Amino acid sequence: MSYNQPPFVQPPFIGPSAGQGGKPGWARKRIVIPAALLIFFVGVGIGSSGSSDQEKTSASSEAGPHPTVTVTKTAAAKTTKDKDGKQASDNKPATDEDNKATVPNFVGMGLQSAQDQAQKVGFYGLTSHDALGRDRMQAFDRNWKVCSQNVKAGAIKSTDTQLDFGAVKLAEVCPAKDETPPTAEDGKMPDFAGKSVKAARAALDSGTSITVQDALPDDRWVLVESNWKVCTQTPSAGASLSGQPVVFTAVKFEETCP
Repeated sequence: MSYNQPPFVQPPFIGPSAGQGGKPGWARKRIVIPAALLIFFVGVGIGSSGSSDQEKTSASSEAGPHPTVTVTKTAAAKTTKDKDGKQASDNKPATDEDNKATVPNFVGMGLQSAQDQAQKVGFYGLTSHDALGRDRMQAFDRNWKVCSQNVKAGAIKSTDTQLDFGAVKLAEVCPAKDETPPTAEDGKMPDFAGKSVKAARAALDSGTSITVQDALPDDRWVLVESNWKVCTQTPSAGASLSGQPVVFTAVKFEETCP
Protein backbone atom coordinates (compact mmCIF):
# COMPACT_ATOMS: atom_id res chain seq x y z
CA MET A 1 0.00 0.00 0.00
CA SER A 2 1.31 3.35 -0.86
CA TYR A 3 0.80 6.64 0.99
CA ASN A 4 0.77 10.06 -0.45
CA GLN A 5 2.82 12.35 1.81
CA PRO A 6 1.67 15.94 2.06
CA PRO A 7 4.08 18.58 0.67
CA PHE A 8 6.57 20.05 3.14
CA VAL A 9 5.58 23.47 4.42
CA GLN A 10 8.21 25.53 6.29
CA PRO A 11 6.76 26.88 9.52
CA PRO A 12 6.81 30.62 9.96
CA PHE A 13 9.79 32.15 11.85
CA ILE A 14 8.95 33.39 15.27
CA GLY A 15 11.40 35.92 16.70
CA PRO A 16 12.59 35.88 20.25
CA SER A 17 10.02 36.93 22.70
CA ALA A 18 10.43 39.51 25.39
CA GLY A 19 12.54 38.29 28.25
CA GLN A 20 14.55 35.88 26.13
CA GLY A 21 17.46 38.22 25.26
CA GLY A 22 15.77 39.86 22.42
CA LYS A 23 14.79 43.59 22.08
CA PRO A 24 11.28 44.71 21.31
CA GLY A 25 10.94 46.01 17.81
CA TRP A 26 14.13 44.31 16.79
CA ALA A 27 13.82 45.22 13.15
CA ARG A 28 16.04 48.26 12.16
CA LYS A 29 14.38 51.27 10.67
CA ARG A 30 16.06 53.72 8.26
CA ILE A 31 15.39 57.46 8.71
CA VAL A 32 15.40 59.33 5.43
CA ILE A 33 15.89 63.18 5.59
CA PRO A 34 14.73 64.94 2.45
CA ALA A 35 17.54 66.74 0.63
CA ALA A 36 15.58 70.02 0.49
CA LEU A 37 15.29 70.08 4.29
CA LEU A 38 19.05 69.49 4.67
CA ILE A 39 19.82 72.40 2.33
CA PHE A 40 17.50 74.64 4.38
CA PHE A 41 19.37 73.98 7.65
CA VAL A 42 22.78 74.49 6.00
CA GLY A 43 21.60 77.78 4.53
CA VAL A 44 20.36 79.00 7.93
CA GLY A 45 23.75 78.24 9.52
CA ILE A 46 25.67 80.15 6.86
CA GLY A 47 23.34 83.16 7.03
CA SER A 48 23.64 83.45 10.83
CA SER A 49 27.46 83.58 10.66
CA GLY A 50 27.56 86.65 8.38
CA SER A 51 28.41 90.18 9.54
CA SER A 52 25.78 92.75 10.42
CA ASP A 53 26.90 95.01 7.57
CA GLN A 54 26.19 92.45 4.79
CA GLU A 55 23.40 89.97 4.09
CA LYS A 56 24.04 86.89 1.99
CA THR A 57 21.12 84.99 0.46
CA SER A 58 21.06 81.91 -1.72
CA ALA A 59 18.28 80.21 -3.57
CA SER A 60 17.96 76.80 -5.19
CA SER A 61 15.52 75.23 -7.63
CA GLU A 62 15.03 71.92 -9.34
CA ALA A 63 17.41 72.98 -12.06
CA GLY A 64 20.26 73.58 -9.57
CA PRO A 65 21.50 76.32 -7.14
CA HIS A 66 21.69 79.93 -8.25
CA PRO A 67 24.86 82.05 -7.68
CA THR A 68 25.11 83.67 -4.25
CA VAL A 69 23.77 87.23 -4.15
CA THR A 70 25.42 89.69 -1.74
CA VAL A 71 23.42 92.66 -0.46
CA THR A 72 25.49 95.45 1.14
CA LYS A 73 23.89 98.01 3.43
CA THR A 74 25.20 101.55 3.04
CA ALA A 75 24.52 104.52 5.29
CA ALA A 76 22.47 107.29 3.75
CA ALA A 77 24.19 110.66 3.29
CA LYS A 78 23.47 112.93 6.23
CA THR A 79 21.77 116.12 5.21
CA THR A 80 20.57 119.26 6.90
CA LYS A 81 18.24 122.06 5.90
CA ASP A 82 19.33 125.60 5.22
CA LYS A 83 17.41 128.74 6.16
CA ASP A 84 15.16 128.33 3.06
CA GLY A 85 14.17 124.81 4.07
CA LYS A 86 16.21 123.20 1.30
CA GLN A 87 18.32 120.19 2.00
CA ALA A 88 22.04 120.84 2.18
CA SER A 89 24.88 118.40 2.69
CA ASP A 90 26.96 118.55 5.88
CA ASN A 91 30.05 118.11 3.71
CA LYS A 92 29.73 121.55 2.12
CA PRO A 93 33.17 122.67 0.90
CA ALA A 94 34.70 125.68 2.62
CA THR A 95 34.68 128.91 0.64
CA ASP A 96 36.75 132.08 0.83
CA GLU A 97 33.91 133.75 2.73
CA ASP A 98 34.15 131.10 5.45
CA ASN A 99 37.79 132.09 6.04
CA LYS A 100 37.12 135.81 6.51
CA ALA A 101 36.31 137.79 9.62
CA THR A 102 35.78 141.38 10.70
CA VAL A 103 38.79 142.94 12.42
CA PRO A 104 37.81 144.36 15.84
CA ASN A 105 39.04 147.65 17.28
CA PHE A 106 41.93 146.74 19.59
CA VAL A 107 43.22 150.24 20.42
CA GLY A 108 43.08 150.94 24.15
CA MET A 109 42.88 147.27 25.11
CA GLY A 110 45.49 145.47 27.13
CA LEU A 111 47.81 143.57 24.81
CA GLN A 112 46.87 140.19 26.27
CA SER A 113 43.14 140.95 26.00
CA ALA A 114 43.59 142.13 22.42
CA GLN A 115 45.34 138.90 21.48
CA ASP A 116 42.61 136.83 23.12
CA GLN A 117 39.90 138.76 21.25
CA ALA A 118 41.73 138.36 17.93
CA GLN A 119 41.92 134.60 18.37
CA LYS A 120 38.27 134.45 19.37
CA VAL A 121 37.18 135.80 15.98
CA GLY A 122 39.65 133.60 14.08
CA PHE A 123 42.93 135.54 13.74
CA TYR A 124 45.90 133.54 15.02
CA GLY A 125 48.82 135.22 13.23
CA LEU A 126 49.64 137.84 15.86
CA THR A 127 52.68 140.00 16.56
CA SER A 128 53.46 143.26 18.38
CA HIS A 129 56.13 145.95 18.51
CA ASP A 130 57.25 148.83 20.68
CA ALA A 131 55.24 151.88 19.57
CA LEU A 132 57.92 154.21 21.01
CA GLY A 133 60.58 152.80 18.69
CA ARG A 134 62.77 151.56 21.53
CA ASP A 135 62.77 147.99 20.23
CA ARG A 136 61.61 146.56 23.55
CA MET A 137 60.18 143.06 23.68
CA GLN A 138 56.68 142.53 25.02
CA ALA A 139 57.71 139.77 27.38
CA PHE A 140 54.68 140.12 29.68
CA ASP A 141 51.69 141.06 27.51
CA ARG A 142 49.54 142.05 30.48
CA ASN A 143 51.98 144.91 31.21
CA TRP A 144 51.39 146.48 27.78
CA LYS A 145 48.48 148.25 26.08
CA VAL A 146 47.62 148.61 22.39
CA CYS A 147 48.21 152.01 20.74
CA SER A 148 47.81 151.04 17.09
CA GLN A 149 46.98 148.13 14.78
CA ASN A 150 48.18 147.47 11.25
CA VAL A 151 44.70 146.56 9.93
CA LYS A 152 41.90 149.09 10.31
CA ALA A 153 39.05 148.15 12.64
CA GLY A 154 35.94 147.01 10.76
CA ALA A 155 37.85 145.68 7.76
CA ILE A 156 36.87 142.20 6.55
CA LYS A 157 40.04 140.21 6.07
CA SER A 158 41.15 136.63 5.61
CA THR A 159 41.80 134.96 8.94
CA ASP A 160 45.29 134.18 7.60
CA THR A 161 46.10 137.92 7.81
CA GLN A 162 48.80 138.76 10.37
CA LEU A 163 47.78 141.39 12.90
CA ASP A 164 50.51 143.64 14.31
CA PHE A 165 49.89 145.70 17.45
CA GLY A 166 51.90 148.80 18.37
CA ALA A 167 52.11 148.86 22.17
CA VAL A 168 53.56 150.75 25.12
CA LYS A 169 53.74 149.89 28.80
CA LEU A 170 50.67 150.59 30.91
CA ALA A 171 52.15 153.68 32.61
CA GLU A 172 53.28 155.24 29.31
CA VAL A 173 51.41 157.54 26.94
CA CYS A 174 50.74 156.35 23.40
CA PRO A 175 52.52 158.44 20.75
CA ALA A 176 50.45 160.25 18.15
CA LYS A 177 52.14 157.99 15.59
CA ASP A 178 54.25 154.88 15.96
CA GLU A 179 57.93 155.73 16.08
CA THR A 180 59.91 153.49 13.78
CA PRO A 181 63.43 152.36 14.68
CA PRO A 182 66.18 154.07 12.66
CA THR A 183 67.85 152.34 9.73
CA ALA A 184 71.28 152.85 8.14
CA GLU A 185 70.57 153.52 4.49
CA ASP A 186 72.99 154.15 1.62
CA GLY A 187 75.97 153.46 3.89
CA LYS A 188 75.38 156.63 5.91
CA MET A 189 75.41 157.02 9.70
CA PRO A 190 71.86 157.76 10.93
CA ASP A 191 71.04 160.33 13.59
CA PHE A 192 70.57 158.20 16.69
CA ALA A 193 70.10 161.05 19.21
CA GLY A 194 67.23 160.21 21.56
CA LYS A 195 66.88 156.68 20.17
CA SER A 196 67.39 153.63 22.29
CA VAL A 197 70.83 152.07 22.27
CA LYS A 198 69.22 148.73 21.36
CA ALA A 199 67.52 150.24 18.29
CA ALA A 200 70.79 151.94 17.26
CA ARG A 201 72.70 148.69 17.52
CA ALA A 202 70.04 146.87 15.46
CA ALA A 203 70.26 149.51 12.71
CA LEU A 204 73.97 148.97 12.15
CA ASP A 205 75.67 146.05 10.48
CA SER A 206 75.93 143.09 12.82
CA GLY A 207 79.72 143.08 12.39
CA THR A 208 80.14 146.68 13.55
CA SER A 209 82.27 147.21 16.67
CA ILE A 210 80.17 149.28 19.12
CA THR A 211 81.12 150.83 22.46
CA VAL A 212 78.49 152.31 24.80
CA GLN A 213 79.48 154.63 27.65
CA ASP A 214 77.51 156.33 30.41
CA ALA A 215 77.08 160.00 29.49
CA LEU A 216 76.98 160.88 33.19
CA PRO A 217 80.10 160.68 35.35
CA ASP A 218 78.69 157.68 37.23
CA ASP A 219 80.39 155.24 34.84
CA ARG A 220 77.42 152.82 34.97
CA TRP A 221 77.13 149.63 33.00
CA VAL A 222 74.62 149.81 30.16
CA LEU A 223 72.94 146.45 30.60
CA VAL A 224 69.37 146.68 29.28
CA GLU A 225 70.04 148.78 26.16
CA SER A 226 66.35 149.38 25.41
CA ASN A 227 66.19 151.43 28.64
CA TRP A 228 69.01 153.77 27.54
CA LYS A 229 68.90 156.56 24.96
CA VAL A 230 71.75 157.89 22.82
CA CYS A 231 73.19 161.29 23.70
CA THR A 232 76.20 161.48 21.38
CA GLN A 233 77.60 159.34 18.59
CA THR A 234 80.82 158.88 16.69
CA PRO A 235 80.91 159.00 13.65
CA SER A 236 78.42 161.84 13.41
CA ALA A 237 75.11 161.64 11.58
CA GLY A 238 75.53 161.54 7.79
CA ALA A 239 79.11 160.24 7.87
CA SER A 240 80.02 157.37 5.56
CA LEU A 241 80.10 153.94 7.19
CA SER A 242 83.06 151.88 6.05
CA GLY A 243 83.40 149.41 8.90
CA GLN A 244 84.89 151.84 11.43
CA PRO A 245 84.08 151.38 15.17
CA VAL A 246 81.10 153.29 16.59
CA VAL A 247 80.95 154.93 20.03
CA PHE A 248 77.78 156.01 21.84
CA THR A 249 77.23 157.87 25.08
CA ALA A 250 73.86 157.34 26.72
CA VAL A 251 71.63 157.93 29.74
CA LYS A 252 68.44 156.28 30.92
CA PHE A 253 65.25 157.46 29.23
CA GLU A 254 63.98 159.26 32.33
CA GLU A 255 67.25 161.20 32.54
CA THR A 256 68.49 164.25 30.65
CA CYS A 257 71.54 164.14 28.45
CA PRO A 258 74.35 166.45 29.76
